[in-house]
Amino acid sequence: MRAVGVDLGSKRIGIAISDSDGIVATPSEVVKRSGDREQDHRRIQSIILEVEAEILVVGLPLSLNGEEGRAAQGARHEADEIKKDLDIPVVMHDERYTTVEAERSLKEQDLNAVQRRKIIDKVAATVLLQAWLDGQ
Repeated sequence: MRAVGVDLGSKRIGIAISDSDGIVATPSEVVKRSGDREQDHRRIQSIILEVEAEILVVGLPLSLNGEEGRAAQGARHEADEIKKDLDIPVVMHDERYTTVEAERSLKEQDLNAVQRRKIIDKVAATVLLQAWLDGQ
């Protein structure tokens, strides 16, 4: 089952895609927020259609103690907006520590801050999606 993982940020959206068997997640792209949410959502939807994804996994930014705050509510609302025009299930998955893990991984690859900033969002989406896949 091919899945798409999305890390919704305020400035950028990280996107990852799994293989067709739903085993391995790979970074795909970073969508820079355009200021037009519908346009951003159309880009996500077009990626889903391009890769023939069967499920969308959206990061849920829980607080460190596991509670849903304003950011989590915003992510749920945006996920609802994205799924309006999709015929696939949309699931939310805890994204705590995904950016921290992505940052650590990129530092281990000796990327400088500028290089990391360009790809951190899609790497975080990959960490998110891989965690979800591993739990299936």
